[in-house]
Amino acid sequence: MAVTQEQADWFADAFRQLVANIDRAILGKEEAIRLVVAAMLSNGHVLLEDVPGTGKTVLAKALANTVDGTQSRIQFTPDLLPSDVTGVSIYDQSNGRFEFHRGPIFASVVLADEINRASPKTQSALLEVMEEGVVTIDGVGHPVGAPFLVIATQNPIEQAGTYALPEAQLDRFLIKTALGYPDHATTVSLLLDSSNRARASSIQPIIASESIVTMSQLASEVYVDPAVMGYLSEIVTATRADKDSALGVSIRGALALARAAKTWALAAGRTYVTPDDIRELAVPVLAHRVIVDPESEFAGVSAEDIVVRSIAEVDPPAYRAA
Repeated sequence: MAVTQEQADWFADAFRQLVANIDRAILGKEEAIRLVVAAMLSNGHVLLEDVPGTGKTVLAKALANTVDGTQSRIQFTPDLLPSDVTGVSIYDQSNGRFEFHRGPIFASVVLADEINRASPKTQSALLEVMEEGVVTIDGVGHPVGAPFLVIATQNPIEQAGTYALPEAQLDRFLIKTALGYPDHATTVSLLLDSSNRARASSIQPIIASESIVTMSQLASEVYVDPAVMGYLSEIVTATRADKDSALGVSIRGALALARAAKTWALAAGRTYVTPDDIRELAVPVLAHRVIVDPESEFAGVSAEDIVVRSIAEVDPPAYRAA
């Protein structure tokens, strides 16, 4: 069913309120907040590659509080076991059977802090739940519910004792972005309010979790013209053909960009996707899925460079509002 303009206006207003509410805890990072909220509404997950102390935990807590959901934080370490993430079945002598005890993955917003410090076995415990929203223990599936968002973090500076995420797992993240340091004015505001160490706790819910599910369903019904989908496909193909690319964007990455573009368009109050939506989201959605050729990487070429170059090589289709 086509999305009406009235529904688009309601979605855009709700999106703005969500971003503004979270921005009260994370000052001056509106663009990053917009990307994280868009990921949640697109049923995706976020990878934050940032140095410590930039507000990643505050962001996760503020988002969970805003949507009236639950929040958990998992500190990934080399000795963390898969069952520490997903949960474990424990034998109950009183009734003579095993009972499943849920792990911290069962929350609306899960902060997987320094995910690359855990062993590959523990990292892989997230694959099924991030893709399917289900944790399988002893052959029994346990849905995590909706909304469900994993915000994983990586420290780009300290690499000793870390395990790089494999391509298959990177592909599960809809968006990769960073918060970064605040600007001068924001830093001064934070310093003046330094006695407030619980900024996220003061964030009050402004929308029910059920409404987030409704918004996600609405976003999935946004119209996309075949010409715009063709434009997206050509950009993805260009990342594979680029001279500095060892591995381009997969079809999963193309589908992820299509989902995110629908949400982005609706957040702007439009009932249709434009080439501008594709261009604006291409780097945060596609760059972490591109593997740069080792020699090119040594020469200073980044995955972001390849995506930007691919966008420049493809002519956008002409479009008009319906």
